Amino acid sequence: MTTINKKLSEETQSIELVIGTFIISTALFASYMLTNKNSNVLVVAFPFVVSAFLLNGIMLFHLTDRFIKLYNKRKDIAVKILLLLSNIPIMYFYYVIAMKL
Repeated sequence: MTTINKKLSEETQSIELVIGTFIISTALFASYMLTNKNSNVLVVAFPFVVSAFLLNGIMLFHLTDRFIKLYNKRKDIAVKILLLLSNIPIMYFYYVIAMKL
């Protein structure tokens, strides 16, 4: 029974990562826009973007590995991969807005 709980806790880490990076990046984008494009926000945002890119890449590799190995859970893992990849267009949208305004 502890094995099942351990597997479920591993599965929720990807969703927590997606939600966490989305909330933090949205907060950084909002603070950048509200402070009239203050460059001090970029000093904080750049290391976050680099670390979020690295962590999301590691999680994508992990989920892809689990997708290959766990045939019976492919649908759930595919949804988690799509949620993870959904952050890319959102971040690109933030970037386009910040650069054009």
